[in-house]
Amino acid sequence: MSVTPGAEPLPEFTADLERVLCVVAHPDDIEYGLSAAVHRWTAAGIDVSYFLLTRGEAGIATMPPDEASAVREAEEIESARIVGVTDVGFGTHPDGRIEYGPGLRRDIAREIRRVRPDLVVGTTFDVTFPGGFVNQADHRAVGLATLDAVADAGNRWIFPGLVEEGLEPWEGVRFIAITGSKEPTHVVDVSDHFEAAVASLEAHAAYNAALPETFPSPRELLGDILGAGGQVAGVEYAVALEVIDRR
Repeated sequence: MSVTPGAEPLPEFTADLERVLCVVAHPDDIEYGLSAAVHRWTAAGIDVSYFLLTRGEAGIATMPPDEASAVREAEEIESARIVGVTDVGFGTHPDGRIEYGPGLRRDIAREIRRVRPDLVVGTTFDVTFPGGFVNQADHRAVGLATLDAVADAGNRWIFPGLVEEGLEPWEGVRFIAITGSKEPTHVVDVSDHFEAAVASLEAHAAYNAALPETFPSPRELLGDILGAGGQVAGVEYAVALEVIDRR
């Protein structure tokens, strides 16, 4: 993400939201910046739900997957609580081996029908993040499936089994927002929510402790990520989003 000299700041993303669903692959994906926007939304009385396709069981090299799964689930639930979220769901897809396909789309569509959100937030499915870092395979699969699942959630005939589960189609998703996009269109000013975001990332204590010593601290990392968003917003800290208005 870069700032063009003389460019106007990106517009603020504001909408009359009642419910938001954030869909990611792993515990801690939301905490790399997005949780600051979540804290702003929940503070404004908006209901926010999380859906994670895995429990991050392959994410700690020094901890067996069965043990890591429980630890990382608990850490995610605590990090969500810090920013005002109590509705946290987990899928059963294998960490590091998520495959794009109908099953993945169905599971996300199920959550969209359950939550019935105005806004669905997903992750970029580009091969690289801004700055050139490779985007991990799970992120790419879940990001693309989330985009497609929004349409699936509104179609009665793509996954008819969901209706049999009692989940009627939901066509009420007004906005899709993509985090980590190379071409953000909007920002959420989170200058007053930085400390909550830091605390939410620090809640992933076991995961953070297993990272290399050279890895930035949560405060340093979020300072860089949200500070870059702030540059394109003309504020101290911001979450940059590519926003699609479906209407």
